[in-house]
Amino acid sequence: MMKNTTLNTFHRLRPRLQGIAYRMLGSSAEAEEVVQDAWLRWHESAHDGLESAEAWLVTITTRLAIDRLRSAKVQREHYVGTWLPEPLMAETSSPSPEQMLERADDVSVAFLTLLERLSPEARAAYLMREVFDADYGEVAEALGKSESACRQIVHRAKAQLQDARPRYAVPRDAQLRLLRGFADAAASGRFAALTDLLAQDAQLIGDGGGKVPSFGVPIVGNRRIAQLFYATHRRFGDAVRFEVVVLNGQWGLLRFIGNTLESAQSFETDGQHILTLHVQRNPDKLARIAAALGRDTGAVPPP
Repeated sequence: MMKNTTLNTFHRLRPRLQGIAYRMLGSSAEAEEVVQDAWLRWHESAHDGLESAEAWLVTITTRLAIDRLRSAKVQREHYVGTWLPEPLMAETSSPSPEQMLERADDVSVAFLTLLERLSPEARAAYLMREVFDADYGEVAEALGKSESACRQIVHRAKAQLQDARPRYAVPRDAQLRLLRGFADAAASGRFAALTDLLAQDAQLIGDGGGKVPSFGVPIVGNRRIAQLFYATHRRFGDAVRFEVVVLNGQWGLLRFIGNTLESAQSFETDGQHILTLHVQRNPDKLARIAAALGRDTGAVPPP
């Protein structure tokens, strides 16, 4: 009976633990490994007199994620090109507005990329307090610091991120119309339409991870970005296809060339124009989405 209770408690809290670990690491596979390590520690620990199973598991998961992120930070310093998080695709193609709203802001690709500015401890403190609404006592327990120190860490993290947070709150239907228009223009090779849909100072940020061709620095300017999409259409013609999906709680695009998932594309918009495109091309980071769709991933030309 005790084993069943232990297992049931963990499974009930697993989505929260997975959410913490993914936001910390930007990788589903690494997040799952952290949660599995947390399970092993939970399974092997004595629970007599434990006041809160949730607090215990959140603390362990956070500490494990901090340790993993410290190691990942070193690896990312040597990453080929720009590092972007692994995209998450919604399990249903028609999520409710509530489901999208629940995850749109604190798990978006833009937000996770922004969190890379923070140290592992600052990232953990900020997420626990601002995203998961933990009190400062819980944050202090997880980080092994005083509450006052954690307040300072969160305050500095908020200040560090404030100026770079998205500037516009765009209705979901407006974003969906804009992305569908962009996908139609890209699939049909309409250069002028692509240019008009992009802000003049729009930027494209790509991640190939050294596995496929991509750009090491952001591409800036609506005409330059439109030219990239136009060139892909010119080369592959009708083999280029886009699918509108929910990526990390927001509308995004999957681009296929033949049967190959070439990229997952996330967008920041002002409702009228596309401001930023985050284009994930690293096959390793597309593998889960491709497997869920029964598709391949592979090297095809950028963007």
